[in-house]
Amino acid sequence: MPKVLIADSINEKGVEVLKDSAEVVNNPTITPEELLETINEYEGIIVRSRTKVTKEVIEKAENLKIIARAGVGVDNIDVNAATDKGIMVVNAPQSTSITVAEHAMGLMLALSRKIAIADASVKAGKWEKSKFMGMELRNKTLGVIGMGRIGSQVVKRSKAFEMDVIVYDPYITEEAAKELGVEITTLDDLIQKADVMTIHVPLTPETKGLISKEQLAKMKDHAIILNCARGGIINEADLYEALKERPDMKAGLDVYEEEPLTDSPLTTLDNVVLTPHIAASTKEAQRDAAIIVAKEVKNVLNKQTPTNVLNMPIVDSETFQQLKPYFKLADKLGQILVQTTTPNITELNIVYGGEVSGRSKEPLTRELLKVFLNPILTEPVNSVNAKAVAKQRGIGLTEGETDNEKYDAYMKVNVKYDDKEMNIEGIIENKEPKIISIDQYSVNMTPEGYMGIISYMDLPGTIGKIGKILGDYEINIAEMQVGRKEVGGEAVMVLKVDSEIVEDAVCELLKDEKIYTVKAVKL
Repeated sequence: MPKVLIADSINEKGVEVLKDSAEVVNNPTITPEELLETINEYEGIIVRSRTKVTKEVIEKAENLKIIARAGVGVDNIDVNAATDKGIMVVNAPQSTSITVAEHAMGLMLALSRKIAIADASVKAGKWEKSKFMGMELRNKTLGVIGMGRIGSQVVKRSKAFEMDVIVYDPYITEEAAKELGVEITTLDDLIQKADVMTIHVPLTPETKGLISKEQLAKMKDHAIILNCARGGIINEADLYEALKERPDMKAGLDVYEEEPLTDSPLTTLDNVVLTPHIAASTKEAQRDAAIIVAKEVKNVLNKQTPTNVLNMPIVDSETFQQLKPYFKLADKLGQILVQTTTPNITELNIVYGGEVSGRSKEPLTRELLKVFLNPILTEPVNSVNAKAVAKQRGIGLTEGETDNEKYDAYMKVNVKYDDKEMNIEGIIENKEPKIISIDQYSVNMTPEGYMGIISYMDLPGTIGKIGKILGDYEINIAEMQVGRKEVGGEAVMVLKVDSEIVEDAVCELLKDEKIYTVKAVKL
């Protein structure tokens, strides 16, 4: 029988799942040195957060087929090294959905009924009934930012409290909203209307500081704001000022900009409930995580398809090696597209050419979708569920081939969004990705580091003005490519710069009527 190492303590239910398919070695105290010495014996390994599956470990793992994380985060696993070696990495994202949703509801109740400060008062020997007048949740408006697995579970539970629900999620369809009994609205409208606002989105450059001074000022005086998602989505300094100035406003936080939370002024306020990042910490969630990853390992050992693959499509090793250059290209194109379009995608069209012609492009399409969708969704998107998530979000997807034989590896992606359209073409040259066209304008640029994509009117002085404005913000241009179709017409400039093109610089550039769009990209 194949051998599976359980390198950290997991629930016994997970161990039981594996016993009929593998020889299970349960060693939750294994040292890094012992792991290096013995990893070659195993076809599967299950870890939590203690054990580090490093590149060095993976290089010695000649027989390893799957690395399973009994939880969500995989910071302790070198996913890139595993991918290079053809080893699948899986996790258990669905294990915490109910647990985190219940914690959000707990914070909601604690704040609406002032349970935490009432408890502290009684334990201090006081009896201050009049001080703790509460608020019913019935007929109040709940605003949910992010309708992934957890946000949807919060909605279901809020319905039992007879709450009205409005949601902000650029990807939720009208059909899904109708089924859940919620109303789709804008972020600004949600902030102004919600009696309780709960956040369930990932931390990305777009969501960092999503709720800051401006948004907090628009909230109702008695509103409750909750964050069980990621620290940094709410600006904590701005939140403190708002809560201090408006004592009827309340906040419940489980995640913070810096963890552990120490020396924060938020701890001095009575209208805040703070928990130490425990929303996902329940016995049931740990049990479910163990069962889920054990089933994933069992599926792989039985040559079946796992569900929560994080790092690669499921293909045989020969096909994977043939497609490997394309994965790198798909990754770069996906990163550029997610930073240069909006989340309101309606269509995604992909055309392949080169050596991949005649072969299955399914893994590549799933890779591009995974990279493109992950930054803007709460639930993890992987190579297995990528197409299903795209369909759920109402994105029309088409794939095709071209007989372009000029390049060994070629991809063209067309995205339709907000009544707009963007085209980007890429190739592999000397084993590295290159961008050769943006919106039919020819360029030649290696996608890496900080970049800018600017469309403008090709008139004398425009390029100089772009350079001057960037210089004023101390943004140094390392490389520039310009594509145009005719003299004096619209043109596209692709820049590589030494530092990030900040929002103020973007706004300054757009003040010039000859500059149409400015997209800042970080790869």
